Amino acid sequence: MKQIEESDHNIGIMGHLIKGRTRMISIYGIAHCDTVKKACKFLEEHNLSYEFCDFKKQLPTKAQINKWSAFLGELPINKKGTTYRKFKEEYDRLNNDEKIDFIQQHASMIKRPILEKQHQVLIVGFQEDQYKKLLLID
Repeated sequence: MKQIEESDHNIGIMGHLIKGRTRMISIYGIAHCDTVKKACKFLEEHNLSYEFCDFKKQLPTKAQINKWSAFLGELPINKKGTTYRKFKEEYDRLNNDEKIDFIQQHASMIKRPILEKQHQVLIVGFQEDQYKKLLLID
């Protein structure tokens, strides 16, 4: 994950600068995911700066997976996704530590997007009304 200094600019999903209020928002996911695109578009439309962390370019750490698991109360797996369905039998045979390693190497199976503000998980997935409430948008 690329660190970005706190400022009035941040890098959006398409790699261009977005002017806005700095709120130290990070979105984790995959750039081609439609739900991630909706979340990023929402932030851009509301002039909120964010850092996009692409699982395809930088795998999540075990600490991040554990943090997301603690927030969700379970491992952050998208059980409806094609990656999970492809590896379901193999994944189901693993113990918890092995599952975390597996998730780290197959990050496409992680629920997304994951929205964090100041390194605290706010929400997993995209629901416009929840984003408005969490980000204090009128």
